[in-house]
Amino acid sequence: MTGPIAAQHRRPGFTAYAGWFLAAAFFFYAWILRVSPSVMVEQLMRDFAVSGAVLGNLSAFYFYAYAGLQMPVGLALDRWGPRRVLSIAVLGAGAGCLIFAAAPSVEVAYLGRTLIGAGAAFGLVGSMVLAGAWFPPRRFALLSGSAMALGLTGGIVGQGPMAVLVEGAGWRASIAYLGIGALVLAVLTWAFTRDRPTAGAEVPAATADAYDDGVLRALWRVARRPQTVAIALYAGFASSPMLAFGALWGVPYTMTAYGIGRPAAGFATSFLLLGFVIGSPLWGWISDRIGLRKPPALLGTALAGAALTVALWVPGLSFDLYRALLFLTGFGVGAMVVCYALTREHNARGGTGAALGLVNMLAVAGGAVFQPVVGLLLDLGWDGVMAAGARVYSIEAYRAAFLTLPALFALAFVSTLLIRETRCRPVETAAASAAA
Repeated sequence: MTGPIAAQHRRPGFTAYAGWFLAAAFFFYAWILRVSPSVMVEQLMRDFAVSGAVLGNLSAFYFYAYAGLQMPVGLALDRWGPRRVLSIAVLGAGAGCLIFAAAPSVEVAYLGRTLIGAGAAFGLVGSMVLAGAWFPPRRFALLSGSAMALGLTGGIVGQGPMAVLVEGAGWRASIAYLGIGALVLAVLTWAFTRDRPTAGAEVPAATADAYDDGVLRALWRVARRPQTVAIALYAGFASSPMLAFGALWGVPYTMTAYGIGRPAAGFATSFLLLGFVIGSPLWGWISDRIGLRKPPALLGTALAGAALTVALWVPGLSFDLYRALLFLTGFGVGAMVVCYALTREHNARGGTGAALGLVNMLAVAGGAVFQPVVGLLLDLGWDGVMAAGARVYSIEAYRAAFLTLPALFALAFVSTLLIRETRCRPVETAAASAAA
C-alpha cells in the first residue's frame, strides 16, 4: 500500500508535526493581524480622518480578501501543495503589513489590508490539508480544534500585548514589525513543510476532481449539497459575533463601558478569544469521544448567545464577571470547530478541499459584513462627540448596534438543526451501516 492512503496507517513523525504546526503558526500570525485594528481604533480614525463605518470597512478588507479566496485556497493547496503555497502566502501577508504600515491614505491602507487578508487566507485550510494528508482520520477534529486554538491565541496576542506595543511604538511601527516577522515564518515553512508522506504521490481522487473543474464549477458542485450549505451557514452565523465584537468593536466598547485604558480593555476583550482557545480543542475532543457532532454545536451556540447577551445588556456587572462572560462566549463559539469535521464527513466522495473552502469562506464572511454594519449603526447613534480627532460613541449607541449579535447566534442554532448527524464517520459509511 502506497501514497496518501497508506499514510493513515503510519505513525506521524517530526515532518508531519512540523508541517502542521507551521501552518497552524501561520494561522496564529493571521489572527494577530485580524484583530490588531481593535487596539488602534482611535489612531486609525484620526490619522485617516474617517468615520466608524469607514474604519469598519478598512478592517473588513482583510475579510473581503480572506473570504473571497477560500474556494481558490482549497484548490490551490490541492494542485500545488501546501509547502509552496503556504510559503508564498506568508510573504504576501508580510508585504501587506509593510504597505499598511506606510500607507499615506486610507485607499493605500485598503490595499495593505487586502494583501494581508489574501495571504492569511491560506493558514487554517493549509493546516487541515496537512492534517488530512499526514494523520489518521480519527485525529482530524482534534487537530482542527488545536489549529483553531493556536490561531485564537494569536488573537489574544493581537489585543492586550499588541495594545501595549501600539502604546509604546505607535501603530505603524507595530504593523511593520509584524511584516518583517513574516520573512522568518516563510523561511521555516519552506524548510520544514512537506506536501504528503510519499514524495511524488498522486493527489487523491477525492480532491483531484475538485480542482480539475475549476473554481466556479467546484463551488457550484459543493453549493448544490444542502448539508454543506447548512454547515457553512452555521459556521458563518456562529463566528460573526466574535469577529464583529472581538476583532474590532469590543475594545472601544469596553473602554467606554468600564472607563479603562486601551491595554486593559484589550486584555479584557481577549478573554473572548481565550475562551475559544480552550473551547475549540475541548469541543473537538468531546465530539470525537462521544462519536457525535451536533450536540456540541447546539450546546456551544446556546451558551455563547446567552453569555454575550448577559455581558452586554445586564446592568451593573462587575468587571470580573464581564470578563468571565466573554470567556464563556468564546468557549461556546469554539464548538464551531466541529463544522470542519462535518464538512469532511459529508464530502467524503470528493471535493473536500473545495467544501472546506466554502465553509471557511462563510466563517470569515461575517467579519466582512458585520464589522462595517456595526460601524454604520454606531455612526447612526453618534451624538457628535469628538476626542483627539476621533468619534466617541456612547454606551447606548454601542448596545443598540450590538443587537445584531444575539440574533446571529439564534440563526446559527437554527442552521445547526438542519445538519444531518454523521456520527464521526463519512456519510456513505454511516448510511451503509444503518442500512445493514
